[in-house]
Amino acid sequence: MAFEKKIDAKLILSVVAAGIMSFSGVVVETAMNVTFPTLMEEFSVGTSTVQWITTGYLLVLALVIPASSYLKRRFPMKALFIAANLLFLAGTVLAWAAPAFSMLLLGRIIQGVGTGIALPLMFNIVLEQVPEKKLGLMMGVASLITAVAPAVGPSFGGMIVQHFGWRTIFAALLPLLVLSFIFGVPSIRQVTPVQKAPFQWLDYLLLACGFSCFIFALSNASGAGWASAEVVGLFMASLLALGLFCFRSLRAAQPLLRVQVLGCGPFALHVLAIVLVQLICLGLGFLIPNYAQLVSGMNAFAAGCLLLPGCLLGAALAPVSGRILDRFGARKPILLGNVAIVAAAICFGLFAKTLTAPLIIAIYICFAFGQGCTMGNSMTNGLRQLPAEWNADGNAVINTLQQLAGAVGTAVVSTMVASAQARMEGDFVLGTMLGSQSAFLLLAVLALGVLASSLGAFYLANRQRSLRPTAKMQEES
Repeated sequence: MAFEKKIDAKLILSVVAAGIMSFSGVVVETAMNVTFPTLMEEFSVGTSTVQWITTGYLLVLALVIPASSYLKRRFPMKALFIAANLLFLAGTVLAWAAPAFSMLLLGRIIQGVGTGIALPLMFNIVLEQVPEKKLGLMMGVASLITAVAPAVGPSFGGMIVQHFGWRTIFAALLPLLVLSFIFGVPSIRQVTPVQKAPFQWLDYLLLACGFSCFIFALSNASGAGWASAEVVGLFMASLLALGLFCFRSLRAAQPLLRVQVLGCGPFALHVLAIVLVQLICLGLGFLIPNYAQLVSGMNAFAAGCLLLPGCLLGAALAPVSGRILDRFGARKPILLGNVAIVAAAICFGLFAKTLTAPLIIAIYICFAFGQGCTMGNSMTNGLRQLPAEWNADGNAVINTLQQLAGAVGTAVVSTMVASAQARMEGDFVLGTMLGSQSAFLLLAVLALGVLASSLGAFYLANRQRSLRPTAKMQEES
């Protein structure tokens, strides 16, 4: 008997349960960005090292999420949920009690494995169980769950660091994870049959090698230089590994991940827009709190609160813009959001040397408005371009590249800041300011790429629709 798609209590609880884990993962990620100056002092590490608390976590997400399509086919959703929850709990406890930076990083990596399973699980539940006419709304709700987290993270992290110490950030997550477990175990259901299939270990290792070499190359560039043999070699190794992965995937009967989804032009361009927005978002999430503390002299809590108004607005817009998509189509909310992102990114670049707290808040509100209109709708409209049986692969591709983009964004901007700090040996504050300015200008260029990608996606989608009647007429004749 076919499953009847409907919005009921079990669906809501299962989305909330998986969403709490995703929320917790993003909260701790953004909260830790505010703690970097504190961690640098406590563990005697530099900017290029401490950023691995975020970059390493995002890299693990990018390595785990590609397997989500296979895991969904191979294991029951409830089993995946339980595994994700327990892993996240274990990583949280380890990070809470970490006596050294290496143990803290290990705890973050284990958390990343749990979040890497939970994040695509939430969107797969929505894609499988929500009626088509409500898909935009529910994808917006799912996006809201993770979009609220960046609003809470920096201010939460700043408050905790200032009053209780950074370890309390992890302790505060434990009740949320227990609540997620209580909601999820009775409500998550299986609506598609489980299939036994071998895991493509070689393909997975190639993907892991490609992503890891890429991130290590970006991270090492600040010390070794972009043209150094070490960095160039890592980039070449990444390109070779990812090329071999794509070559094998295109020829496999049961690939780890169907890279064919990127052959759909509108989907691929929507994915590119999502990736660039995520890169900009995580880049700003690193730059703004550190700029505020190291250049403007704010305390951790005040620096974290700079992002709060904008993130709350962006989170609130996610389901609203999804509803607009359901009623009026994707073009208007996505393009409006793109224009706001471009305007905000350009303003950060232009005013980088004279940023004040009110100016940062105002510009970030503009960016968050654009992000709220763009991200969930680009994902929904992109997945609509694919056959239904490819949705899990499309979801995995989007979430994988989104997390990889976050790791790239953090690594690139931290590298630019660290390089400027090294050049200005006698003036750490000036080096931080100049490095931040260069990073802001780079993000402005990427914002223009977001707008170009979305325009290209709509152009290709319209072109394909206009060609379908012609193709149908030729078949009939």
